Amino acid sequence: MIIAVDFDGTLHTGKWPETGAPAPCAVEVMNKLKADGHYLIIWTCREGEYKTEMINWLLEQGIPFDRINDNSPEQIDRFGSNSRKVNASVYIDDKQVGGLPPWNEIYGYVCRMEGE
Repeated sequence: MIIAVDFDGTLHTGKWPETGAPAPCAVEVMNKLKADGHYLIIWTCREGEYKTEMINWLLEQGIPFDRINDNSPEQIDRFGSNSRKVNASVYIDDKQVGGLPPWNEIYGYVCRMEGE
């Protein structure tokens, strides 16, 4: 499954442009999702030096990712283009309707979706 994950307010507790501590259980759940075979796309508005800082932070925290704001090569081949909208099965974002559930609940949701 392709999973798009927002950065600010979702993976960390800080407010843009600062980066705070990892959100509770975010590192563990992102690693579980990757170990389960999911394709992880960081979905963010960060650009330039802010994007570089984000990448360094993700690497320092041990948070896996496959792409940043970019579709998987398989999706590009499938649709014949690389649209600006990232194609994913699930989008994890603190701005979603109802707010961001705890990361352990997010993991349970993804596991249930995968089983359908």
